[in-house]
Order: sequence, then structure tokens, then C-alpha cells
Amino acid sequence: KPVVEKIEFEGNKSLRDGHLKKEMSSREGEMLDENRLSRDIVSIKRFYGKKGFHLARIDYSVQVNKKKNTATITIVVDEKGTVKIKRIFMEGNEHFSDKTILRLITTRADALFTSGFFDENTFMEDMEKIKFFYQNKGYLDILVDSDLAYYNDSKNMDVTIIIDEGKKYLVGDIYIRQNTVFGEQNIKDVIELTRNKPFSQDLMRLDAVKIQEIYYTAGYILCRVYPEPLVSKDTGRIDITYTINEDKLIYVNRVEIAGNTKTKDAVIRRELRIYPGEAFNGQDIKRSKERLYNLGYFEEVSFDTKETGDPAERDLVVNVKETQTGEFSFGGGYSSIDRIIGFASVTQRNFDILNFPTFTGGGQNLTVRGEFGFVRTNYFVSWTDPWIFGYPYLFGFDLYRTSHSRDYDAGYGWEEERWGGSVRGGKEFTDWLRADATYRLDRVTISDILDEVITDINNEEGTNYLSALAGYLTFDTRDNVFNPKRGLYLRGGIENAGGFLLGDINYLKGSSISKYYISFVDQFVVELKVRGGLVTDYGDSDTVPIYERFYAGGTGSIRGYSERGVGPRDRTTGIPIGGESMLVGNVELTFPIFQNMIKGAIFYDVGNVWADVTDIMSGGDYAQGAGIGIRVKTPIGPVKLDWGYPLREIDEEEQKGRFYFSMSHGF
Repeated sequence: KPVVEKIEFEGNKSLRDGHLKKEMSSREGEMLDENRLSRDIVSIKRFYGKKGFHLARIDYSVQVNKKKNTATITIVVDEKGTVKIKRIFMEGNEHFSDKTILRLITTRADALFTSGFFDENTFMEDMEKIKFFYQNKGYLDILVDSDLAYYNDSKNMDVTIIIDEGKKYLVGDIYIRQNTVFGEQNIKDVIELTRNKPFSQDLMRLDAVKIQEIYYTAGYILCRVYPEPLVSKDTGRIDITYTINEDKLIYVNRVEIAGNTKTKDAVIRRELRIYPGEAFNGQDIKRSKERLYNLGYFEEVSFDTKETGDPAERDLVVNVKETQTGEFSFGGGYSSIDRIIGFASVTQRNFDILNFPTFTGGGQNLTVRGEFGFVRTNYFVSWTDPWIFGYPYLFGFDLYRTSHSRDYDAGYGWEEERWGGSVRGGKEFTDWLRADATYRLDRVTISDILDEVITDINNEEGTNYLSALAGYLTFDTRDNVFNPKRGLYLRGGIENAGGFLLGDINYLKGSSISKYYISFVDQFVVELKVRGGLVTDYGDSDTVPIYERFYAGGTGSIRGYSERGVGPRDRTTGIPIGGESMLVGNVELTFPIFQNMIKGAIFYDVGNVWADVTDIMSGGDYAQGAGIGIRVKTPIGPVKLDWGYPLREIDEEEQKGRFYFSMSHGF
């Protein structure tokens, strides 16, 4: 075959040669392939159509130099000019409005925010969308045609979509055949396409899958369901027969792990909820998959089966594809709370302290982090092993040093420095329920308090030691801890400081948080969140220290108000001093804007902080804020921008909209 020496274009006035070459698979320096060249002509034609040149004509010629055994390809273009849609008409649609059908299609008439270009391939897809829509509404005989009318020297066109709806078919009787494991009514309970509903091929197939799932859950993983629709001559309705090939109960022989190069098999196996000798269970496999994803070690998790010598047994193969679990990041950001701040962080979510020299694969978590800025400086080291020494008990420790300068905009009327550490332990009782306990010892120094503030805060100036023990219960049914779409999260606990633990401060604190996630239209997620807390002093302490009180207002709390702006304030300076009781509720809807990178948000926040622990019982006087936001995923962490407006005016707060901008290091 001759070698393509040159590719030339003629007649392309609106689109450049380079743009057209990108649409071709034929290349200079490669052998001439007439079949490939024919496909290139189709690709160029399609490209012109997307740019509005619907009537463009594309041809080609090939000149061969027999002496050199080379060929020159000439692509001949007759652009004909762009064609814009001026109007779109509907005919024959008796049961659905023009607006309903127009919302189904991509083709649009020329308008302020649309180009109006006619693309034949897109239009053909639109015709299929309309047909699919009608068929799922029971109109199985639907016919969709079109008429294209050109005018103004073929620069403009009107599109008429012609619909012949035909008869609407309803579902008649439902029959279940060859079922022995489950009763007929148990199977019918999972079927959505029931009597008198419009017949839909898609829903019928989905119902067949649902029937297979209940068998799969019971261990009949080879079960197959065959749906058969048939028009009844007597009723004119469509009767559906589901024939079930139950096959036999299948047991797990061995569990194999594949694809893990860093993570130890034991780390994966301990998250599985299906074991050798048990019947295959779809719910257990689904939960095992969720638990593996929640580790954050894998970007893909799948399950497969492998035949064995026994037809009643199969091996379960767990396939994983590992993701990066180690991260070294550094950078800077700005937030409405902390102003300009820099950070450096080393994190390994799949750490192994005994695996020299890689120190990975053991399922432990190690974080070393430093933050430094105009308002605060923090240093933090944390290590956690969820299965200490191979036993199902969590153990970990934290070491930290934090300091915060006096900053009224951030709700701090004093300087605060804290050195401390904690030891943590925990136990998971079920897939959903776990208990944790933490002991911490802090040295807290309060300084630079204004002389004008009231006396009880001035008395806290100086250094105190805080010795506290806390216990928590957590109930968590979320499908994904990193990006939940459904499920419930409940966490509550009690912390005791002082008393038998010694220390300079005595208080008892109770706190709780609940989150509920609902998703619809795939990526639209509603989060309902409620947080509450009570704290009271006892023994030798006359008051709860300001750094252990509750605060609300601003980012992550009640947006529309300043940071820590909701709740009790100093009578002379107006700085927030926190309270002994708090209740905050949030409702937030997030939705995708651009793939998985950008999300939008709409929120409503409500709550308050009260000075005394008993004031929460009186309720009332709740601050309320609402607004919109955007979430952007970046390589070094998420960027959040919210705008909130206070719906209720409170003392010391100007009723105006406020922006909340933050950038953090983890997503």
C-alpha cells in the first residue's frame, strides 16, 4: 500500500485544517487505508454538523505517485453555511404537553443561551428519547417522525416533530412460575410494575432483577428470572409472566483476595461479612463492599465467583484496585475565620509501623501536621490502629499544641494556648454500632484579656490543667463515610473533667450529633443535621471555663452570622463568651455542577446557645440563616464558598449577608 505523504483540505473556510485533522484517524507517514479514510469522512461530516453546518458536503480524492509509492489525500469541503433552528413544533402529542417533550430533547431553537445549530446525530438521539419516554408510559406502538423546513437560503429551518402515540397499554395479570423457595406473594411484594399501571419494558426488566436479588440474598446466586409480556385478547392488557430458574443453593468454599500489592490480606479479610462455609448472601456481600470502600484504600472493589470441583460450592474472589493512601501536602489558604494560613502535612491512611522500609499495608492511620498563620498556630501528631495486635479493638494516641490569638472577627476576646495529648480506645460491636473512650490531659493558658470584660472571665487568666475522660456511642448506617448519599449517623457521649481524675477544672459535658442523608435524582443529596450539648461545673469549680463552653454562628454552624456570634456575650465589650447549652440544626442540599469537581449547595441553619444549662428547656429566640454555596474539589483539598443571610436579627449583630470562604487540606 502507498504511504500517505500529505493530507490537504479544500473549501474549508470556517474550520481550520488542524481542527479537521484531529477528527481523522488517517495520518501522514502511515499506509493508506481506504476504509479508514471513509470513516474519517463521516467523522468530519459529524464535526461540521456539531458546528452548525448541517448541510455541509464532504468528499475526498487520492492521488498516488507510483514511483515513490506515496499518496496525497485531498479532502474537499462544501460548507454550505450554518443552519439555525428558529422554531420547533409538535404534532400529535395528545397526552403530553409540548413543554414536557421539549424537556426530553437536546435540540434547541436559536435563543439567548442556545446556539440553535442543528446536528443530525443529536436530533436522531432525541427522536429515540421521545420514543423511549412514550414506551415507558405504556405507549408501545409509538411512532416518531420529523419534518425539516429550510428557508432564508437554507440559513434557517423549522423542525416539526410528528408523533403518533397509538394505544396506551396497561398491565394486566402478573404470573409467577417455577418458584419453590419463595412464595408467590413474597415475590410480588418486590415488583413495582403492578396491575393497572402503564406497561414499561424497562420497569419489567428491573422487576426481574429485583426478584433475582431476593434469591441472591438467600444464596441462590445462579438464579435467573425470565420475564415474558403477552397482550391478552380478552382484556387488551399486557399480562406478565416471570419464569424463575432457581437452580441450587451455593456455598462459599474459599475467599481469595486479588489486586492488593500494599494492603495485607488480613486488613481486607477483617472487613468482610461473608465467610467460607456460609451460603452466598447478597446483603453480606454488599455490606462487605461498603466497608472496604470506607477504608479509603481502594478506588475499585468488585466481587466474583470461581467454580470448584463441587457444583454446590464456589470460591469468592475479592478484587481490589488500590489508590494512593499516603499524602505529603503543603500550601496556604485563606478563610473567614483564620485569615491567611499555611500548612504542611504528612498522612498515611494505610500505615504499618512494623513494615520497614515502606511502612504501609497495615491499616493504621498516621498524621503529622503543622499549621501557621496570623490568627492560629497548630501542631498535631496522631496514630491509630483499628485492630491493635490483631484483635478487634481500636487504640490510638494524639499529641498536639494549639494557639489562637485574640481576634474579635473570629469570636476570640483572649489569647489561648493549649498543650496536650490523648489516648483512645474503641470497640465495634456490630456493623453499625461501636463504642469509644478517650482520656486527655491538657495544659491551657489564657492571656491578653481586656480589662473591660466582666470578672468571671478575668478570673480565668493564667494556666490550668485539664484531666478528662470521655465515652461515646456511635450508630452509623451511611453507605459511604467520605461521600454519603443515604444513611443515618448518630453519636453521643459524656465527658468528665476533674473529680477523681484530678486536674484544676471540674465539669460534666454531654454532647450529641445526628445526621441523616437522603439522595434523589442520583447525585442530589439532602443532609439533615442536629447537634446539641450540655455542660455544667461541679465540685470546687464555680464556672465552666470559656474554652470548654459551646459556641455557634458562622462557618459550619449557623451561617449568616459572625463567627461565634450567636449566644451569650460579654456585657461591656460584646465579645462572645459561650454558654452551657447549645442546639443547632442544619438542612443542606448539594447537587453536581461539573462532574465530581464542583458542587452547588442550598442551606438553612437554625439554633442558639444559652448561658445556663437549664435555659435550653425554654427554647425560643432561635437564630436562623439561609443561603447558597459552592464546593470545589482541588488537588490539595476542598474549597468552600458560602453566602448566608440572617433571617432573624439578634443583639450585637448587623442583619446583612455574609460570605464564608475556607480552604482545607483534606477532601
